[in-house]
Amino acid sequence: MSRKRVVVTGISAVTPLGVDARTSWERLIKGESGIAPLTRFDAKDHATKIAGEVKGFDPEKYMPAKQTRRMELFAQFAVAAAKMLLEDADWTIPAERAHRTAAIIGCGIGGLDALERSQATLLKSGPRKISPFFIPSLIANMASGQVSIFTGAKGNNLVTTSACASGLHSIGTAFSELLLGRADAAICGGTEACLTPLAMAGFNALKALSTRNDEPQLASRPFENSRDGFVMGEGCGLLLLETLEHAQARGANILAEVVGYGASGDAFHITAPDEDGSGMSLAMRAALDEAGISPEEVDHINAHGTSTKLNDITETRAIKRVFGKHAASIAITGNKSMIGHLLGAAGGVESVFSVLTLLHGMIPGTINMVEPDPECDLDYVTDGSRKADVRYVLCNSFGFGGTNATILYKRWDG
Repeated sequence: MSRKRVVVTGISAVTPLGVDARTSWERLIKGESGIAPLTRFDAKDHATKIAGEVKGFDPEKYMPAKQTRRMELFAQFAVAAAKMLLEDADWTIPAERAHRTAAIIGCGIGGLDALERSQATLLKSGPRKISPFFIPSLIANMASGQVSIFTGAKGNNLVTTSACASGLHSIGTAFSELLLGRADAAICGGTEACLTPLAMAGFNALKALSTRNDEPQLASRPFENSRDGFVMGEGCGLLLLETLEHAQARGANILAEVVGYGASGDAFHITAPDEDGSGMSLAMRAALDEAGISPEEVDHINAHGTSTKLNDITETRAIKRVFGKHAASIAITGNKSMIGHLLGAAGGVESVFSVLTLLHGMIPGTINMVEPDPECDLDYVTDGSRKADVRYVLCNSFGFGGTNATILYKRWDG
């Protein structure tokens, strides 16, 4: 029996560049940055005072006001994105087939803001003042839970939590579910909203964040020699995956095909990647092997590219391990240069941009790369967005704990 094919039939995004996929993409292609001074809280005591905040998001546009008060921002993003996703796919989940639609959404941290607020309440006013909605709003699986409630999806309801690879692991898990015949469709991707005092303090303690506070739009500099750390962001990116059979039966507009998924572990360190790139390369090779294509067929890599020295150099080494001489011919881009690092949402949003790259034949540039790191010597698309005939896009995400994920997307040619 031949293997099922899995296609993308809808996309949506809430990002520091816009509260929909179209606006986010148009600003990305223009090379605009969504990084700005932090306004979510007073950051005067923090070393980092900048972030990629989502601006202009109105949750009541997507859900009743009463429910927004019982839901943390990461879940609000997911519900809004899910509604935009189904609208983009021109589909309402039919009640009689709801059990065949999964909601699998990645989230690295969950409602950290609720935890910080409730801890302050506990210390000030005692345990009787804690909200009964504290736990149901905090837990990371509430993004997929709320999406299920709002869309009617009754299939596998799951959160993937693997730090900054959470979003891609979600899409890979959904892809696997469809290949195994456990579902016909899946809402998948990633969401995150933890621009909080504690999160910023924690990442600063790791010396992971940029402190280029006076030049926020220049702060996220993947693969650049003068980078000084990543910039935290927030948002959500979702895809609707369907089996080809299901999509064609309902006459869906097919945007791209998912042809490979790879996942691996470094078995090395809690925060640092294995510097020889061997762990990351395993995920990329697995995605290529599953798709059954040669490395020379890949045109473009949407890199993890965090703007930290260890990640950028290690990802470059991993790409060289997998692609050999062809590595120099692959156009590589770092979306985080404009949106920052969305942690558990990164793989979801960057997958949306990967699908749009295939649709439009346009590779977004990597901004702020003035002087390349000498050890990052590949084609990082630094001369603005580039028109290109792209057939395959490899999308990477890597996380603390040495967790790696890669998805391979193919242009839909029928």
